[in-house]
Amino acid sequence: MNPEEFKAELQKQGLPVTEEKMAQFDRYLELLQEWNEKINLTAITEREEVYLKHFYDSLTAGLFIDFSQGVHSLCDVGSGAGFPSIPLKIMYPELEITIVDSLNKRIQFLDTLRKELGLDGVHLYHDRAETFGQNKQFRASFDFVTARAVARMSVLSELCLPLAKKGGTFIAMKAANADQELEDAQKAIATLGGKLREDIAFDLPKEAGERHIILIDKTKETPNKYPRKPGTPNKKPIE
Repeated sequence: MNPEEFKAELQKQGLPVTEEKMAQFDRYLELLQEWNEKINLTAITEREEVYLKHFYDSLTAGLFIDFSQGVHSLCDVGSGAGFPSIPLKIMYPELEITIVDSLNKRIQFLDTLRKELGLDGVHLYHDRAETFGQNKQFRASFDFVTARAVARMSVLSELCLPLAKKGGTFIAMKAANADQELEDAQKAIATLGGKLREDIAFDLPKEAGERHIILIDKTKETPNKYPRKPGTPNKKPIE
């Protein structure tokens, strides 16, 4: 997917793309390629693949959630090179973005990206999601919490649901094997105060594979013991 095809697909889907936003995506690609030579941000670096499998894939969340109505806060857990939150911020400048990532080099890249793209309202934290979710400043404070290809659903739920406010939504972006993951995560989701709204399956353009966007509404407060200490959710998922 070249930039022209990317723009055309966004327009077809009714997403608010402009020439200024296209220029930001172009600069994003340049910085991603440049930094990826120094630190391992992504295995996907070819222009057409980045536009399809990173930029467009990240923006598919906007096909099922209306980010344009009012000012919303979004926390992106384990964002890596900024996906999905930075493409969403470019597309919806009113979004207030918080990114938490455990690797400081990635945070440095995102800080450079934020400055180079002129993005206001992007807050970066070098922390483990487990610690971050127990911080009273952030716990239960976000309208949306996103995670893209970070961990299994049972683990992700423990990292993400504590950060969503009651009435907020956890948006999990997964690949083709999401059905079984979701089945295995039912107890974790319920325990953490979540309720499955929908598992939306769709195909990326150009036969780039099946994707799932799983929407989980936060209907109850998460018990105080969650998230557990760093590493525990992964070693001993709620089952």
